[in-house]
This record gives sequence, C-alpha cells and structure tokens, in this order.
Amino acid sequence: MALLDDARAVAGDVADLRHRLHQEPEIGLDLPRTQEKVLQSLDGLGYEITTGTDTTSVTAVLRGTGRTDGTRSTGADAHRPVVLLRGDMDALPVQEKTGMPFASRVDGAMHACGHDLHTAMLTGAAGVLAGRRDQLAGDVVLMFQPGEEGFDGADVMLKEGVLDAAGRRADAAYGLHVMSSMADGGTLMSRAGSSMSSSDALLVTVHGAGGHGSAPFAAKDPVTVAAEMVMALQAMVTRQFDVFDPVVVTVGVLRAGTRRNVIPETARLEATIRSFSTEAKARLKSSVPQLLEAVAAGHGLTATVDYIEEYPLTVTDGAETRFARSVVEELFGPERHQELAHPLAGSEDFSRVLAEVPGSFLFLSAVPASADHATAAYNHSPYALFDDAVLADGVALYSRLAVDRLAALA
Repeated sequence: MALLDDARAVAGDVADLRHRLHQEPEIGLDLPRTQEKVLQSLDGLGYEITTGTDTTSVTAVLRGTGRTDGTRSTGADAHRPVVLLRGDMDALPVQEKTGMPFASRVDGAMHACGHDLHTAMLTGAAGVLAGRRDQLAGDVVLMFQPGEEGFDGADVMLKEGVLDAAGRRADAAYGLHVMSSMADGGTLMSRAGSSMSSSDALLVTVHGAGGHGSAPFAAKDPVTVAAEMVMALQAMVTRQFDVFDPVVVTVGVLRAGTRRNVIPETARLEATIRSFSTEAKARLKSSVPQLLEAVAAGHGLTATVDYIEEYPLTVTDGAETRFARSVVEELFGPERHQELAHPLAGSEDFSRVLAEVPGSFLFLSAVPASADHATAAYNHSPYALFDDAVLADGVALYSRLAVDRLAALA
C-alpha cells in the first residue's frame, strides 16, 4: 500500500504531464515535442537513457540496487533479471470534439486512444521506481514508443535493441492500455492467450475504361465492380470462415469519379482486416486477392490488390497474465479485475514484444464516473474521454509489476 501511496502522491504531476501531452499531440514515428517532455520528466532520476535513431523513441534503464538476500548491487549484472514496461506515445489524425479545457491545440490531431495517459503513467512510475531502487532485485527497462497507430513503432524499437537495453534480454514485459468505454472506470481487464486480433491492410484499385454516364455499355465501369467487391468481401466472411474463428473485414475508403455523369477509369477501396488465429490470417492473405481479382475479371476489368500484413496476433503468456492479475487484486482488490471472455478486435504492435518475451497486456477503463460505459464514446472517437482519476492506478500498477516480478525472478 505504501507504493500505492507513492503513486497517489505524484498523481498531480502525472495529470499535468498528461494534459500537456494531450494539448500537443504528435502522429507517427517522429514525436520531437513528446520526446522532449518525456526526457524532461526523467531528468535527474538516475536512468540510463538512449533515444532512437530511426524514431523519436526513449529507452530508459534503471539499475536496481536491491538483492533478495538483503545485500546491495550496483551496475549491470549478466545474472540479474530484467523487466520491461512499455508506454506508447503517439496520437491519431482525429479532430478533437470533447470540449475539454486541455483539448488538442493541433488541428487534425488528437490523443483519441489514450496514449497520453500511458506516457504520463509510465513517467510517473519512473519516479516511483527511482525512489525504490534499493527494492529492485534487478533492472527495469522503460520503453517509450512512438508510432503504435499504424507505424509499427514497436518493430523499429526492437530492431534498435530495446529488449536488450539492460545488457541482457528482458525476462518479462508488460503493457497497459486505457479504454474510454467497455467497463466502469477503474476496472482492470486481462486475458491469457489470444487477447487482441492481428491486423492487415487491403488496398485495391479497380481498373476500367472511362466513358459517358449515359452509355455505360461503351465503357468499363469500375464503380459497380468496386461496389460488388465490398459486398463480396462480406459474403466471404460469413461463407468461408468459421464463425468460431471469426474475421472482420471493414471497408473504410471507397472512392471514384469526379462528376455524376462521367464513368471514371478507376475506383479505389481500402479496408482493414482482423483475424484471431494464424490459420485464418494465412487464409485471408490468399483468399482475399483471389476473390477480388475474380470479381473484376468476371466483368472484364482488372484489379491491383495489395494485401499488407501489419500487426500479428497479441498473445499473452498464461503465467505472466496470472501474475499480473494477482498484482491487480493485491493492489486494488479482486473486485477491480475482470477477465475478458473474448479477445478484442483491436490490434497492437506490443504483440511483437510479446512474441519475443513472455509477458502480458492489460486494459484499464478510464471512463469518467459520470458516464455510462455502455454508451461512452469508444477509443479513436473525436468524443473519447479518459478520466485522470485512473492515472495513479496506472502508475502503481506499472511500478508494482516491476518490483514484484523482479523479486520473483531473482
């Protein structure tokens, strides 16, 4: 409980950082102002800090000085355990409509997924852990990651060596994600095994022949073919894939033409594809292009189909997830934990970390007390609200995961 008190003591500073991050969101892999704020928050805490070369990442290593036998240790030790904690930092190309006093000041950009909370909570944990170095029976790596929202920043940081930043491979890794709906505020959720879907991108250009809208027989209309493709994709989902191993195909872009009486030469559609098993993911990669090329050919047209594999399935380690749940229940009480019955259809590049290091990924509801989680705006909405009240909980959870896991590993 003393650690929870420490987290509550820094909650004001954490909220201030969160608000400053929220007002100045940055998108993608290049987040210089965000990086600057993180580095300022870490200054003087005793971390070994490196920044990315291919992205504005921050990796901070804290050398614990405690041992389970009560003696002290200094410096790197090839035999001491390492725990990694991750917080993503990037925002989304969303125009904020929350009306909050600290709303985004950047046109067309918003922390609509709560990464500002993740970053602030992890910097808060950095301070708490630095004050407890003598209780750390190993080393802690803090992974401040840009580019989670479609830029695969985790992969960039892995290539830069974040998993070995302490001098040896991390033994366990944990991530935390806030939610603007799903459950009452303060609820922590986890799931062993498959916890989030994989994601792929589908980019299609239908090639036809332009003409006058009054004489479609004299042209090759790509618009009707693109429309048929949209429906064919939905039929494929229900007719070719097991309902108990589901896939999700959503067309988010459908674009063609310049005037109502002109048949364009091309039409464009773009979709996101989610799946929950490696088998379904592999089938989609082959089946989707085959289907769309056949639809085009059936009308005498052609299609360029780019199927791009993005984030893999997020799979949490069973033992690490049980450990994380025990930490949640000890810190906050068993009533604060909820086991997810099914994986979430969102995707995460933290999946790449969990594919290399055993660990877990937890969800923290940040729904304001005055809101109904069943009707609250979902993550990525311009109306998504995340309550500062959960910041201390996130700081405490990050910190306790590191302290307790290092003690168990030592």
